[in-house]
Amino acid sequence: MHPLLDAREAKRVFAELAAHEAPVGVEEATAWLESLPAAEGFKLPQRFEAVLRIDEAVLRHTRRLTQDYLQSGHAGRTDDARLWTLNHDYWQQLANAYRDGLERWKMAGKAERAALMSLLPLVLPRTLYALGMRLKWDQFRYGPISADFWRDLGAAYLTAVEIGVDKTQLSLHPAALTQEPATSSEAEYLKVLVFHASAPDQLTPPQIELAAHLVKHFLPHLTLLREVWPTSMYWVDASKPLPPARLGRLPEVTPGLRFFTCTRAAGPVGAVLAGIRAGQRVPPELGLGATVDAATVLPVLEHLAAYWAPTPPIRAHVRRRVSARLLVVNGMDAAYARLSGKVDAGAAEIWVVDDISQGGMGVRAPVARTEWLHIGALVGIQPEGGDNWLISRVRRYSRTTPDQMNVGIETLSKQPRAILADAGGLETACLLLDFPVVADHVRLVLPRTAAGEQVALTFTLDGAGVRLFPVAVLETGADFVIARFLVQSFSQ
Repeated sequence: MHPLLDAREAKRVFAELAAHEAPVGVEEATAWLESLPAAEGFKLPQRFEAVLRIDEAVLRHTRRLTQDYLQSGHAGRTDDARLWTLNHDYWQQLANAYRDGLERWKMAGKAERAALMSLLPLVLPRTLYALGMRLKWDQFRYGPISADFWRDLGAAYLTAVEIGVDKTQLSLHPAALTQEPATSSEAEYLKVLVFHASAPDQLTPPQIELAAHLVKHFLPHLTLLREVWPTSMYWVDASKPLPPARLGRLPEVTPGLRFFTCTRAAGPVGAVLAGIRAGQRVPPELGLGATVDAATVLPVLEHLAAYWAPTPPIRAHVRRRVSARLLVVNGMDAAYARLSGKVDAGAAEIWVVDDISQGGMGVRAPVARTEWLHIGALVGIQPEGGDNWLISRVRRYSRTTPDQMNVGIETLSKQPRAILADAGGLETACLLLDFPVVADHVRLVLPRTAAGEQVALTFTLDGAGVRLFPVAVLETGADFVIARFLVQSFSQ
């Protein structure tokens, strides 16, 4: 007999899960959830009750582990991978357990189905919430997102619609565990759709977490519709295992077809942006806490504002399909070594180009060899058969399979130079991205330790002396900065 069939034993298990340290509690909760679908002897109300109580027992643990993962800095890859697996597997098993119960409910007799109707307004949004959390953890690793995920998400939402509880407002979790506002199945479904449509593949994991929070905050300004409106931006068919897509032309009309728009949120997001840019603090009503500063919130708000605008971002340059191989090195030090002629310096990888434009390229890269890859990573690239190197940054990526990812790369310079500059008596290795012209500006990639130093740089380029003075830091990476310098002199 399954231990959770005994009421006294089940009560003890739920209490122990809540009392455990977060990693132990979540790991044990995952094991209990995994055991339920195959377990015999459960009546359907008992099965739902067990899943609901496990869900509540470790809710605080999951939030603690999310913060641990995001604050880890992803320095220790073994610990980072364990935290990710622990959290992702939990949400996947929780969603599976809810889905299993719903499938059993659909196959149950009329009387049993009717007896459980009072539970479904809670079970269905909890199912959608668990699936949304699973998507977020998938996105922390940039996918892949399976077709089964969209099938399960749409099925839970359409079940809520079918029985007329899709708009029913309720507290998702007990007040003792959370102070979140009331929600509904429709709201939880819309949160997932908008999150996915907001291009999280261009954000870092902490920014992805922040974006998910902001989607929830601005949700009252977001709309899910059965009919297409002039302001409709995206569509989804909840009856098909497909993600939402931009509305280019009207799709086939089906009972599961839905449209959603974010334009009503553009005004509130713009107002918050304007206030922060004017020097105001991050509004406390965003619910981000006192430790989140404007510099952290601004880029995420700007990103959402762009994707929620009436006309979402489109590619600035036409892309051409190509097929070519690239030699790729990671980071400033490796790129500097290659530009300096040290061919054997640092490991290199082979990536494959799929398309190219004036501003960048789309490539395929093997997952197993790119554990270092992240949004904002600096890479040195050499086209196959060429002797020139490009300096680029990773702007987006997504895993298409467990072994392969698609990477969007922005080209920063097609003719970079490795220079050794004198910074007030200190030798500093730099990457010069632009050719210097007196009284004009150039961009340099410098070690992060050199950021903020208001010291002129002098060096020799092609036999001529160059003097640059720092103006502004443009971007900051894990171990480098990209800064703008004024060219004060360039002469023999």
